[in-house]
Amino acid sequence: MSDKTFLELAAMTEEQARAYLEEIRWPDGAACVHCGDCNPTKLNGKAHRSGVWKCNAKGCRQQFTVTVNTIFHRSHIPLKTWVLAFHIVCASKKGVSALQLQRQLGLKSYKSAWHMAHRIRHAMREEPLRSMLTGDVEVDEGYIGGKPRGPNYGRRPNRKTPKIPVMVLVERGGQARARALEKVTADTLKSEIRRTVAPTARVMTDDLNLYKGTAEFIAGGHETVNHSRNEYVRWDDPTVHTNTAENFIGLFKRGVHGAWHHISRQHIQRYLDEFTFRWGTRHMTDGQRTALALRDCDGKRLQYQGA
Repeated sequence: MSDKTFLELAAMTEEQARAYLEEIRWPDGAACVHCGDCNPTKLNGKAHRSGVWKCNAKGCRQQFTVTVNTIFHRSHIPLKTWVLAFHIVCASKKGVSALQLQRQLGLKSYKSAWHMAHRIRHAMREEPLRSMLTGDVEVDEGYIGGKPRGPNYGRRPNRKTPKIPVMVLVERGGQARARALEKVTADTLKSEIRRTVAPTARVMTDDLNLYKGTAEFIAGGHETVNHSRNEYVRWDDPTVHTNTAENFIGLFKRGVHGAWHHISRQHIQRYLDEFTFRWGTRHMTDGQRTALALRDCDGKRLQYQGA
């Protein structure tokens, strides 16, 4: 996998950035994005813009570029800027704000930076059921948001700041999944475990009553630690704890407080996807992580009305 530093990416021209994306998206050579034909022709004539390919398959014959059917589709932002934005986000352990992206990349508007950041998070999104969590899986829940304010707060009485419940599932030494929930109930918690965790795994939670019954569909067993009695590692079995999942939640909260300050319920899942992507690629270099995120742009588009 391509592994370039930020300085190497910053030194690229627009054409080199396009070639870099083509190398990542088509490691075995260019392929038509419409029909999949692997023998297209690159158009180098003066009448054609840079990076255009033409499919030679009978019945297709369409033209395309490396940006078609990706998050870059119809974007007016230069590809070099896109590549640098991906590297910044992939290298920022606690996240980066859209305002900071705007300043660092010289974007003309905050709206462009905000939409760019969400497109990058969309590329980082893990496909549903792409891989189930196995082995020892820690499960925990947390609440994201500001502190509820009293009925006489400032000039706006009865103003509240409701927190958003988040469920985190972490495979020790492996991947993580995080999901924003509408409500924390036995059905929502156990449904997410069913959807995400392989039946052969061993699930570890705290002593919350809502997790009772998990062992009925997890053959690997359901272990608990009693936080209400200040037990954070089981005395009889030190492998039973939820500290890794709690670390994930703590890291995400530091990202919210330090980089974004506030995130809405509507978009919180995209921020969680960003953190789970970086968590699952934590053993890679920043350059390798960037290349992987760019590769995952294939087939993904994100459009916001009025964005």
